[in-house]
Amino acid sequence: MIFKTLAIVLSLFCFAFAAQAADHLLYFEAQGVGMWSSEKKKTVFYSQNPDAEMQKPGVGFDYLQKLSGESGDWGSIALQGRLALSEDLDSNENGNAYKVEPQIYNAYLKVKTPVTYVWVGHNRPAFGLSSYFDSHALILRTLAIQGFGYDRDWGAGLYRDFSWGDVAATATTGSGMPILFKGGNYMTAARVSYGVLSRDNYNLGVSGGYGYTLDTMGYKLMDPEPQLMRMGAVDFTYLRNSFEHRFDVYAGTWLGKDMHALFYRLGWNIDREARFKLEGQPVFWKLGDDRNYQLSVCLSVAVTSTFTVRLGYTYDHAADDNQVVLQLYFYRPI
Repeated sequence: MIFKTLAIVLSLFCFAFAAQAADHLLYFEAQGVGMWSSEKKKTVFYSQNPDAEMQKPGVGFDYLQKLSGESGDWGSIALQGRLALSEDLDSNENGNAYKVEPQIYNAYLKVKTPVTYVWVGHNRPAFGLSSYFDSHALILRTLAIQGFGYDRDWGAGLYRDFSWGDVAATATTGSGMPILFKGGNYMTAARVSYGVLSRDNYNLGVSGGYGYTLDTMGYKLMDPEPQLMRMGAVDFTYLRNSFEHRFDVYAGTWLGKDMHALFYRLGWNIDREARFKLEGQPVFWKLGDDRNYQLSVCLSVAVTSTFTVRLGYTYDHAADDNQVVLQLYFYRPI
């Protein structure tokens, strides 16, 4: 599966360098992550799960290429990848062995048409808060990163901005990070929102999704049989003064099981320069007969414009686990 992914990324790279472009942005990304778990009674080098794609120690790049012609900009290419240090559970049951895992996060071509923007590649499904809130560098998790849907998926989509909000729709493989086809897996989603966040300081969205999706965690396939996905969601973001409020509510069927999930994140930018930020987040979900909730807090300190330190704590009720996570995150233009 990784060879399919790398082949697509290489094709996008070739297209980017062959195209006439006005400009480009290239960033170097690196992070160190360690988590102490009371349930495991040890420190591990990831923040969620050894099979999940985030967060893990690694280095990578983030590249954006604008495409333009005589009439102006007509599209862009985005590529984001990294080499992550991942626990190798297959070779060592005690979890003391590690391997380097190539990861592709963003990998898409976006084209501007007279009616809408169209993208193809690895991008955000049009569902819920994660469709516009980029939290890949954060240690607090949205519902999609928590495992209800996909933060990124392979496929195609379109979106259009209006004066009152935006509309988006996607058709993807329903496999998340890897490109997988296992007998009819797919995911369709659509979202309509009211409010322009950069202008109005709020955005209210309603989403719907349907398909037969695969149970994947990072690049690992947990179950090769596609399962029914039929969900609705309501999300709301409200920014006022130094506070940020983000809500996300899911309900329906995920991986063939009835589910609902509730998410709220409160963020406080302590100083005017937003160098210090304190966040709190309760999450509750029910999937089939399983119920769980998590309580999390996180302090972020922007030491410089390119270097951020995050310290987080999460209590997981089902595992009765207390987790303390430290992240050192470096992101700078090159």
